[in-house]
Amino acid sequence: MRSGATSKVSDIEPVSQLSPEDQLRVQLLQVLATPLANPPNSQILEAFGQISGDDTELGQALSDCGAAARDTTVEAEDDAYHELFIGVGSGILIPFGSYYLTGFLHEKPLAKLRTDMTKLGVEQDPDVKEPEDHIASVLELMAGLIDGRFGTPTSLEQQRAFFEEHVGSWAPHFFKDLSETRPSEFYATLGRLGAIFLEIEKKAFEYV
Repeated sequence: MRSGATSKVSDIEPVSQLSPEDQLRVQLLQVLATPLANPPNSQILEAFGQISGDDTELGQALSDCGAAARDTTVEAEDDAYHELFIGVGSGILIPFGSYYLTGFLHEKPLAKLRTDMTKLGVEQDPDVKEPEDHIASVLELMAGLIDGRFGTPTSLEQQRAFFEEHVGSWAPHFFKDLSETRPSEFYATLGRLGAIFLEIEKKAFEYV
């Protein structure tokens, strides 16, 4: 995952037998996480540029994201990434769960996430200095709970508990804020995509 978390059992392979719905969930989580982890390089922008969707709200958001990727450059998105998330002191947005939930970094939400990561057998790479509650990290963790990449395939009930505690509790607000930012149409469309997808996830978990 983005924050350098790795499975304690390094040779475990992800679960390959996923339903089409779960495959799509994992793919969308990765689509969202990748350009939030680091500024997109040319390969990532090219891959995004090939994305298209159907006439649903989610499909249109995917199409918009693909179009925005085709209309930008690596240099523009590198500048936008730093303006949005790094800045001088801090960026326009602070993409950490603790900050969104408490107004401060390194607070109880991060401690709870670390506890749950330990239970899942996932640990932080010691070379990575940023907290584990970065938006890209929690999205990748969520994907890992679905496809078993961390060696711990989880039930829908466990996925729901993690989602409600560490994703649904703040990430929709982050994506809404991202959708309203100005530095990058690409990141604004990513924000709209994230907000729509997480609302679908929230509604789906209501039936678990």
